[in-house]
Amino acid sequence: MKEAQESGEHTLKRALGPINLITLGIGAIIGAGIFVLTGAAAAQYAGPAIVLSFVLAGIACAFAGLCYSEFASLIPIAGSAYTYGYATLGELFGWIIGWDLILEYAFGAATVASGWSGYLVSFLQDWGIHIPPALTATPGTEMVLYNSRWERLATVLPTLTKDGVDPATLPHALGVFNLVAFFAIAIVTFILVIGIKESANINSAIVIVKVAIVLLFIVIAAVYVFKNPSIASHNWKPFIPPNKGAYGLYGWSGIARAAGVIFFAYIGFDAVSTAAQEAKNPRKDMPIGILGSLIICTILYILVSGLLTGVVSYTALNVPDPVAVGIDATGIRAGSFLVKLGAIAGLGSVMLVMLLGQSRVFFSMSRDGLLPKWAGTVHPRFRTPYISSITVGIFVAIFASLVPIGTLGELVSIGTLLAFVIVCAGVWILRIRRPELERPFKTPMVPLVPILGIAVSILLMISLPISTWMRLIIWLIIGMAVYFGYGRHHSLVRNLPTK
Repeated sequence: MKEAQESGEHTLKRALGPINLITLGIGAIIGAGIFVLTGAAAAQYAGPAIVLSFVLAGIACAFAGLCYSEFASLIPIAGSAYTYGYATLGELFGWIIGWDLILEYAFGAATVASGWSGYLVSFLQDWGIHIPPALTATPGTEMVLYNSRWERLATVLPTLTKDGVDPATLPHALGVFNLVAFFAIAIVTFILVIGIKESANINSAIVIVKVAIVLLFIVIAAVYVFKNPSIASHNWKPFIPPNKGAYGLYGWSGIARAAGVIFFAYIGFDAVSTAAQEAKNPRKDMPIGILGSLIICTILYILVSGLLTGVVSYTALNVPDPVAVGIDATGIRAGSFLVKLGAIAGLGSVMLVMLLGQSRVFFSMSRDGLLPKWAGTVHPRFRTPYISSITVGIFVAIFASLVPIGTLGELVSIGTLLAFVIVCAGVWILRIRRPELERPFKTPMVPLVPILGIAVSILLMISLPISTWMRLIIWLIIGMAVYFGYGRHHSLVRNLPTK
């Protein structure tokens, strides 16, 4: 609490208002998820009832969001779940969750940079601009030239098979270094170093673009449904397709399975809490930023999924660009262009918020002595943790450029869910241990809400593959080695003079 009151050139600059915080949340939440996951989950699991899946996932996130809001107003310090775990469960739990957040923020940013690279390269090729294929993919990725476009073989193979084309007859190239992803991270890192207000303003501009594209789809699809009620009625029936005899294949179990899949489209609202030390009035504005962004994105997701399944039969939506398919079905032929533009803008702001979150977590861990002092150094002019931002940026840029991104998405998800569990548990524990603390925002119905948040998060963690759990365990073992090798000996709490 004392640290939250500090001011001066060696502290973070308080420059963010409630609108900035809401757009930070929207910037992190609306990425490729709304453009990709919606169609796949509807086609494979839930049908038109994907709308109910988004409601279910939104409610699940709300439990965690309410717990984050209480902590963010009570302990307005950069560091998010790390700080909350540290303050309530102790240093060891704090370290575990801080190390775990690297999975969410740093590895998440690397994954997003790889996806952003693919969308940008595809967008440029639409306009006849071709980047050498060796510089658009990670080492060893097979690329083929088809219809005058360089594509990843794994992505275009279904199309080649359908068209009866032998891939061996096409020009080939191998990826060497994903320069596009590298530059994306470098630019975002530069923006983060020069100032939090500048970063937030750029993020707000990007958010306006991508939300405008989402709203444009909603308007176009709504007009089409209004003019063609018979088509929409046909596509919405049956609203809940009958189960096919296995768990998750439509029916009510399909709605639940789809909720687990599209849950990851919501990940990112927790990144708002990493900016608590840069909010002008964190006690009041942090809950507005966290819950406001969550509510807005849930409404947008429900509208998009409902209208999409009305315009196009859910059976035709298991494609990489379902929203583009939906717009094309309305007769507006700018679908692919709009979706790519939305995805480029969307993923750009996700990268920015993820890297902002990671550098702030490192900043907090350094201030507690668990990481070297340089990670907590603040630039005297820009008032940002510039060394931490640059270090994270270099690591993520290299990772995104050289490492193939396969199961990393699941690793990011399990890391986030573990953070949710610890934050929900922390709220419950602190209510018991320190009931007298002034809480500007109080999570309602404690301990019911934290228990539900813990239960839903653990349930979704259990649904992830065993290989993802193994990677998480290995990552945490590495983290414990760093903690006992460095952090424990330099801890400020352990080195406080004893009375």
